[in-house]
Amino acid sequence: MIIEIDGKACTCSPGEYLLNIASRNGFSIPTLCHHDGLPGQGCCRVCIVEVSLRDRKDIVTACIYPVEQECSVFTDSDRVKRQRGMILALLRASAPESEEISRLCKMYDAPLYERLTQKANEKCILCGLCVSACETLGASAISSVNRGVEKTVSTPYDEPAADCIGCASCAAVCPTGAISVEENNSSRAIWNRKFTLQLCRHCGKPVGTLDELAFAARKTGVAQTTLCEECRRKAIADEMITAYER
Repeated sequence: MIIEIDGKACTCSPGEYLLNIASRNGFSIPTLCHHDGLPGQGCCRVCIVEVSLRDRKDIVTACIYPVEQECSVFTDSDRVKRQRGMILALLRASAPESEEISRLCKMYDAPLYERLTQKANEKCILCGLCVSACETLGASAISSVNRGVEKTVSTPYDEPAADCIGCASCAAVCPTGAISVEENNSSRAIWNRKFTLQLCRHCGKPVGTLDELAFAARKTGVAQTTLCEECRRKAIADEMITAYER
């Protein structure tokens, strides 16, 4: 099937999400809540585009819009620019401390609405990526708590979570830098807990927390390596060379 994006013919499969089609064909559509490993969020709405189908034009969310038939897509029309700017202005009020949101606001000329009350010292936009990452991993140490304007992401009762393994996957997928991680050569602090780091036995780089490696060992039934990824690849290559020379 062929659709048209900003005048360019693009091949796609029926049901494929519009954001994936656009990205594959070189079109840059901004997004905050989308992650390839955790699809289906669709809550930030920054990736909106305009879709023309027959005689109708609609604004859709590209990351969760499945293309079922031929259509024309406009990623940067005046209508898209106006609505995207409004969305970013609202997100800026919710998370005024986020550098990424500030960058996008400047890029897309987000208007200033003086009547919007900004949340002090806030970076989180409640996209849910961190919670999904933690649940997918199997730890489920964090979740959304409270409701309405008091809603936030935290550990149970804001106390150190016994289920947290300190892997920092939540911080890795956070699009706005809202999750604080402090790390030195021997420990990592996240979600009000400090974790001891396992260091690579060859180069001394951190491999992960002891809790993280123990968790992986329980899940896989395989003892986890004490080598970092780079040293592990080198060790495998050396073993293959040795076996070949024999």
